[in-house]
Amino acid sequence: MFRDEAIIEVIAGKGGDGLISFRREKYVAFGGPDGGDGGDGGSVILVANPQVTSLLRIGRQFRYAARGGQPGGPRKCTGKGGADVRIEVPVGTQVLDAAHGNMLKDLCEPGMELVVAQGGRGGKGNPRFANAVVQVPRKATKGTEGEHRRIKLELKLFAQVGLLGFPNAGKSTFLSRVTAAKPKIADYPFTTLIPQVGIAELPDYETLVIADLPGLIEGAAEGHGLGHRFLKHVERCKVLIHLVDVSTMAERDPVEAWAALEEELLRASPDLHSRARLVVASKHFEDEESGPRLAELERAAGAVGQRVLPISSVLGLGLKEVLLAAREMVYGAESAH
Repeated sequence: MFRDEAIIEVIAGKGGDGLISFRREKYVAFGGPDGGDGGDGGSVILVANPQVTSLLRIGRQFRYAARGGQPGGPRKCTGKGGADVRIEVPVGTQVLDAAHGNMLKDLCEPGMELVVAQGGRGGKGNPRFANAVVQVPRKATKGTEGEHRRIKLELKLFAQVGLLGFPNAGKSTFLSRVTAAKPKIADYPFTTLIPQVGIAELPDYETLVIADLPGLIEGAAEGHGLGHRFLKHVERCKVLIHLVDVSTMAERDPVEAWAALEEELLRASPDLHSRARLVVASKHFEDEESGPRLAELERAAGAVGQRVLPISSVLGLGLKEVLLAAREMVYGAESAH
């Protein structure tokens, strides 16, 4: 299962208390101060791990607490520090303060870390307060409390290519043919309710990370249907592949479907609308009568500089050409930045 949002409570450990103690030795009536410092409390740390793909497991636990530090001991022994709690999250997780909504960090690269709750500092033992005037101090400090907060985690997928299209456009079938991903495939709307990510292998040992995103409907920019949960996963993609069903069995006219998505992207974000796009005419080679519909789509998309490539995922035709074109666009976008 997949989950792209979670709110969790993080509690760092309290620092251990410093100790008031005096050296006790045979024949030494009044030994000096020897109370140890308390150990620091453990912190709660988020770590971006590319092997983690969902926030499902993290959200189920809800509360994460680190251990407190141990108190100081005699003979100036410092208490043992509390163990940190390290939470592995998917790469692409944005961390927000749940109370105020401000962004704390975007964990956008593997291995990035963020301390979301800092452990308390250990208290000072009484030797820390000895001086020329007070040589036998009877004073020590308590450990400080660890941080306690609620944070919101939002996952935005990291894929080079995002597959867009209305329900039944053929995105899941395309992804299953060009990658090892196994998305659910059926002939009814919203089969894909969660993002699916796969890696396509290209010549010269190159790869493309491709995400099949949940089916779009008009009004997604206002939150209708899957709305913002759909759109946020598109934001990181460098290239968008827009699949349009050009077969005579399609639920809507190809040009109408293409234009509707163009409008939805523009309403959602001008930046999103300016992203490089490739139009893929799906189910073309399976339908001998789809030629005129393909030609109409080519004219409409070509008028705004968008390239149209026909495919049949079922027959395996045109897929290589799409991947190679997408690769050129991805690396061209990367070099431009």
